Amino acid sequence: MELKGKIALVTGASSGIGAATAKKLAQAGAKVGVAARRIDRLDALVEEIRAAGGEAFAIEMDVTNPEAVCGGVAALVDRYGTLDIVFANAGLMPASSIASLKTDEWNQMVDVNIKGVFNTVAAVLPILTAKKSGHIITTSSIAGRKTVQGLGVYCATKHAVAAFSDTLRMEVGAPYNIRVTCLQPGAVETELFEHVSDKGYRDQMEGLKDQMTFLKAEDIGDAVVYALQAPAHVDIAELFIMPTNQAW
Repeated sequence: MELKGKIALVTGASSGIGAATAKKLAQAGAKVGVAARRIDRLDALVEEIRAAGGEAFAIEMDVTNPEAVCGGVAALVDRYGTLDIVFANAGLMPASSIASLKTDEWNQMVDVNIKGVFNTVAAVLPILTAKKSGHIITTSSIAGRKTVQGLGVYCATKHAVAAFSDTLRMEVGAPYNIRVTCLQPGAVETELFEHVSDKGYRDQMEGLKDQMTFLKAEDIGDAVVYALQAPAHVDIAELFIMPTNQAW
C-alpha cells in the first residue's frame, strides 16, 4: 500500500508505541488522527508532526466509551473524508499477582485492552466494509502467546486481542478486502511500567532493563509501516517482534 494520502487512526497515541507510530505514518505521507484521553499530549504531538511537514489531527477519546470512539471516528472522517488505516493500540499493564486481588486494575485492563479494541473495530468496520478496503492493526504482546507470573490478567487480555484479531482477519479478508495485522512485541521501552502499582513487580520489571536491550517504540512504528506497505495480496497477519537478547 502506498501510504501517501491515506487516512489513519491511531489510538493510545499520547505516548509510546502510539505516538511513535503516528510520527512514522505521517513521515510516510499519511494523514493521521491521533486519539487518546490526554489531549495536551496529543496537541503537542500534532505540533511536532506538522513541524516535520506531516498532517495530523488530535482526537480526545476514551476507548472504553463506545460513544466517544464513534464520535472521534466521525470527526476524523468529517475532516479528511474517509478512513483507510486503523491502529487499535491503547493498552495498560498494571502487573500484580492474582492473589493480591487488585480487581479494579483487572477490570481496567479488560475495559481498555479488550473492550477498547472491540469499540474501535465496531466504530470503524462499517466504513471499511462499505468501501471494501482498509487495514486494521491491533497490539497484542508476547503476553498474548505466553504466560508470565504477575501478568495473569494482562496475558488474558492480550490472548483475547490475538484471538479476536485472527478471527476478524478470516471474516473480513475475502469478502471486504480488509487486511488485519496483530502485533506481538516483546519488551518495549514505553510508559507501561508506570502503570504498575505493586512495587515488587515494578522493581522486577525495571530490573529487566539491565538484562536486555529493550525495543524502542519507533521499532514498532517501523513494523506497522512494513505491514501496511506489503503488496495488496499479502496480509502480514502476525508480527512477533522481540529484542535480540530477550530469552523468554
